[in-house]
Amino acid sequence: MTQMAKGRPLSFWAVFVLATFTTLPLNLCRNLHPSTTTLLDVTSSLRQARNVLSSKPRTTPLNHQQEEEEEEAQHTSSSIVLQLHPRASIGMPQHWHHTDYRSLTLARLARDTARVKSLASRLDLALNRISKSDLKPVDLKIEQQQQYRYEYGVQGIQGPVVSGTSQGSGEYFSRVGIGDPPNQLYMVIDTGSDVNWVQCSPCADCYRQADPIFDPASSSSFSPLTCDTSQCRSLDVSECHNGTCLYEVSYGDGSYTVGDLVTETFTLGSTKIDNVVIGCGHNNEGLFIGAAGLLGLGGGSLSFPSQLKATSFSYCLVDRDSDSSSTIEFDSSLPPDVVTAPLLRNPQMDTFLYVGMTGLSVGGDLLPLSESLFRLDGSGNGGIIVDSGTAITRLQTDVYNSLRDAFSKGTRGLPRARGFELFDMCYDLSTKSSVEVPTVSFHFGEGKELPLPAKNYMIPIDSNGTFCLAFAPTSSALSIIGNVQQQGTRVGFDLASSVIGFVPNKC
Repeated sequence: MTQMAKGRPLSFWAVFVLATFTTLPLNLCRNLHPSTTTLLDVTSSLRQARNVLSSKPRTTPLNHQQEEEEEEAQHTSSSIVLQLHPRASIGMPQHWHHTDYRSLTLARLARDTARVKSLASRLDLALNRISKSDLKPVDLKIEQQQQYRYEYGVQGIQGPVVSGTSQGSGEYFSRVGIGDPPNQLYMVIDTGSDVNWVQCSPCADCYRQADPIFDPASSSSFSPLTCDTSQCRSLDVSECHNGTCLYEVSYGDGSYTVGDLVTETFTLGSTKIDNVVIGCGHNNEGLFIGAAGLLGLGGGSLSFPSQLKATSFSYCLVDRDSDSSSTIEFDSSLPPDVVTAPLLRNPQMDTFLYVGMTGLSVGGDLLPLSESLFRLDGSGNGGIIVDSGTAITRLQTDVYNSLRDAFSKGTRGLPRARGFELFDMCYDLSTKSSVEVPTVSFHFGEGKELPLPAKNYMIPIDSNGTFCLAFAPTSSALSIIGNVQQQGTRVGFDLASSVIGFVPNKC
């Protein structure tokens, strides 16, 4: 693999230590006197909800000027920088099938529920120590034009790629060059997955994507992997066909990708990276519509950061209904005003990225909860992961109930509305232009606190003024910080020092 440019920036840890001493008075003041309420701009939120359906997003790949802007961003940094787009900024015709924002919200929540169930299912498989031999395909059918299809005896092997604004919970995309010469393709970023893959021709069964299907014959750097390679053995499930390693990633909603495990050249801005392990999918099914494939940002050995040998990466998720963009950066440092927390790893599941969270506060008051409700224990149970693909934060039932009850007390003056799907705390704000709501904050120990903007937990479910508290309970021991709560915050993972950093308003 090509080495990164010399002259790495300071590590996250160095920045964190500096921030501790240079910003202590400000942070201490904020923690001693937390803001008890936060302003929700009702008018702005509803305007954006209406615009996401009335406007027709871009349905073609980036134009030449946009490609040049992304390459220029790469040249101005010693780290690797990619543009990050919400699905709404790419757009597909399926997006226009929703006639109102309520139906769009229903689709998002349905897809989000499928993802959460699948993440929990995959963790259960790991904790129950189901071996790879138990997950081996019982029937591999090789048909004409490499038509691959596995049938599993066990389901839920990998978290599903949710379908974004048009169908589900708001995916985020980066533009990546694959092959030599590079083919520019939109790739979903997903911190809950490790295996990178792209749709390939010949295509036995491919869903619709914004770019042409990748043709391996057009690339001089395309190279299949054999079955005896360590990368092939790292897969949850693999099979051999004529000495070539075949892969399948199966998602909890019935979606899947199947094909050859290969190495390819990736081009990120002006940087070329050779021999990246990627799945070349000839049979792909599901609601990945729009993206050419997936860029796995999880903690496993096949994930993109692991293959880059990156010591850190960060991303900032813009509003899921917007047409703006931000960046995903590898080996870059965070600003001094970062709020830090431990980055924890599950010995039974190396994919998921856990945050050392200790509590929640509502309206400036810590909820009366034991820290054990947020803790990852020695056997791999519990804990809370940071996930770019899950939309709505899921909390253990006791934690959620405490949060909901405290928030309810703090909003007694607001008119209530009926519950909606997984939301049971909703409000009729149709006559309001803005409202004050209790501040919800995440706490990470040592007095560190991350207050959330009101729009990150009070979200519209229709365009008529119904807003709901965007948290939900889960019966699983696994809790998840979703992308709605991450919006507008740069989330950084210092892999070398095992630290997560949060920097608000840094998109």
